[in-house]
Amino acid sequence: MKTRLFWMLLTAVMLLAGIAQPVLADGIIIPDPPLPCLDWGCEEIPRPMNQLVIRYHHVDVRIENQIARVHVDQVFYNPNDWEVEGIYLFPMPVDATVTNFVLWVDGQPVEGKVLDAQEARQTYEQIVSQMRDPALLEYMDRGAFQASIYPIPPEGERRIELEYSQPLTVDAGLIKFVYPLNTEKFSGWPIENVRVSVSIVSPEPIRAIYSPSHPVDTFRVGENEVKVSYEAQDVLPDKDFALFYSVGESQTFHLLSYRDPSAPGEEDGTFMLLLAPAQPEDIAPVAKDVILVLDRSGSMDGEKFRQAQSAARYVLENLNPQDRFYLSTFSSGVESYSRWLESSARAEDAVRWMEQMSTAGSTDINRALLEAEAVVDKERPAYLIFLTDGLPTEGVTDSKEILNNFLKTAPSNLRLFSFGVGWDVDTILLDTLSQENHGLSYYVQPGEDLNEKVSAFYSKINSPVLTDVTLDFGRMQVYDMFPAPMPDLFAGTQVIITGRYKDGGATEIVLRGTAGNGESTSIRFEGQRFESDSREKASAPTDLPRIWATRKIGYLLNQIRLEGPNPETIQQIVRLSVRYGIVTPYTSYLVTEPVPVGEANMQRMAEEAFESLQATPTQVFGQDAVEKAAGQGAMSQAEVAPSVALEGDDSQRVRVVGSKTFVFTDEVWVDTQFDPQQMQTTKVSFLSEDYFALAAQSTELAGAFALGDRVIVVWSGKVFESITDGNADEVKPLVQDPVTTSPVDSPTLPQGSPPDPQAVEVPVVTATPKTPLSAVLISFLPWVGLIGGLFLAVLIALKKK
Repeated sequence: MKTRLFWMLLTAVMLLAGIAQPVLADGIIIPDPPLPCLDWGCEEIPRPMNQLVIRYHHVDVRIENQIARVHVDQVFYNPNDWEVEGIYLFPMPVDATVTNFVLWVDGQPVEGKVLDAQEARQTYEQIVSQMRDPALLEYMDRGAFQASIYPIPPEGERRIELEYSQPLTVDAGLIKFVYPLNTEKFSGWPIENVRVSVSIVSPEPIRAIYSPSHPVDTFRVGENEVKVSYEAQDVLPDKDFALFYSVGESQTFHLLSYRDPSAPGEEDGTFMLLLAPAQPEDIAPVAKDVILVLDRSGSMDGEKFRQAQSAARYVLENLNPQDRFYLSTFSSGVESYSRWLESSARAEDAVRWMEQMSTAGSTDINRALLEAEAVVDKERPAYLIFLTDGLPTEGVTDSKEILNNFLKTAPSNLRLFSFGVGWDVDTILLDTLSQENHGLSYYVQPGEDLNEKVSAFYSKINSPVLTDVTLDFGRMQVYDMFPAPMPDLFAGTQVIITGRYKDGGATEIVLRGTAGNGESTSIRFEGQRFESDSREKASAPTDLPRIWATRKIGYLLNQIRLEGPNPETIQQIVRLSVRYGIVTPYTSYLVTEPVPVGEANMQRMAEEAFESLQATPTQVFGQDAVEKAAGQGAMSQAEVAPSVALEGDDSQRVRVVGSKTFVFTDEVWVDTQFDPQQMQTTKVSFLSEDYFALAAQSTELAGAFALGDRVIVVWSGKVFESITDGNADEVKPLVQDPVTTSPVDSPTLPQGSPPDPQAVEVPVVTATPKTPLSAVLISFLPWVGLIGGLFLAVLIALKKK
């Protein structure tokens, strides 16, 4: 017991001595002075940058006439038992031309200055060198706002408010706003509340609006005003907040693309099409038929059927004048309001009929579907909304037979959207019905509002603009487009198409479909450019590959669930998962078992997954089946790539930097494009002149090096490995006399990427001046007293024992 107490107290002493280090947070608060180092050559203790805590971080943005006025409100908390004082740095958004900065600290104005990119880079490098923490390197291409901060007392708070104005840039016809939210990684604890609210006002109608970085809620006040918001609790945001929008045109069509021709084995590019159609004034909306089929079996009794009735009422009351409808309910049998399609003028009477229905009996899904299919008019778009909470228990109960009966006669103009309520639904049946009929499946889990989901869905499909949509990319070779097949286009909504392409260049894209007058329509978009090389484009949309990969993984997982496993599909999923850091059931090792990356390990993971799937029967219904179906369906339609900032220790093992993914293995951040059996690394000493020169050459390299002091990154056909001073004797300098040497004998900067003289000739950061020994001893007197007091407490405790 005495020994245990002794070691516990000794550990406490060591921890107290070790955490007396500088503090960094968002913006970024850098305390001073740094801890001194002894004259006789001791090494400075590395200083982590996340010792302050951010209570909340609120950002309010108003964009008017393409000028963004940004107000930042955040509270810093000092959890330490010493006072913190230093400077505040706010990294400026990429490509920003900031017109003014105003800073308040606890309601008092504070003077500051704007650093240009060169000044900011030198400041970042100096901090990185002194603190031996590379986290600031990712901001090497940005300017900064700098100001002094009042001391934060122990366990005290400081409220910082910042205002600035920024003219917004336009890329591919889209106005772009970016807020540097990823600096939140410097908070010591998860942030209690993060909120970004954006209000956009435009003299022209606002068409497309999209965030590739965060899931946002969008509320349209009118054609000329939109409010967008993102909010989360207890999170550590790990990327900038980005928002795109466009104004003016009646038919909005925007192309974004990204390509890295040097990426080993994946030279093809990724594109995204953003379509936000408007209803042409000279063409009436497409006349459609809506077919509602509601389950009223005994299991639907109570709240579920009341919500189903409310959802159906919303649909019927919001039909367009030219629309028609068919309404039926089913249990052991089928009852319909009418035997054929009725005019929207009779919707009110149909609602009264439906409200008299009650629940009872079993579930005859086969008959309900066949009777609904029989009323479809092949000359008009037809949308079948099928709602059930159970498995087939009456009539034909075999799911495969039900599918065969329906699919063999289903007309091509039918779009089927299924809503599964609760856990006891046949997910294979519903998903296959929807997938084979150009629709989607929605799952309403216990506690969720069925009426809300159906109403939100119908409001999106209420006004078709183009049906039977196809895209012709001309000379450009494209593949792996999602969603597949192309959905219909509806007024007031937007469709996001992702895919892959070869090479790059300009082409004409033709959008074809059937308009409201029933005639075939073609809309041409000339001069659309697919990027050939996006590596050094400051505004390159690096999120695109992960969004596309998320959709493809969701699609492939659905195929395995519906059709059974096969080795080739599983291999595709594993490779995409590892490359883009998207965790799947087959690659959970990314966050649980940090094994080395490479072809051999990916092959092993795929083989193990295939064997496991063969030995495990497919779950058709139940909570796990429903959650899996809902999750995979959401992935196949994803507009934002999933976050890799998981909870607990898992969040420390996977990181995304631009288009790259890194896994933390054996104390090294390893690029998932690196194959240790086929590639050799060029070693670069941590914090050396070469290290900073490389970071200055490429934002992608800088972001990779910012992960930690040991990193392996594949870049522009080379593999660089940052190593610590312990192995410095293995390193040959990259920045040297202009003598051509072989890469084998002496590593050089990558071919095809000539060094920028300003980037290579980085001013050498001078070491912190050595402090006189007397000052060092004086500075340690408080710690001597504290340590002595604690040891005295140890001795007294041991004596009492």
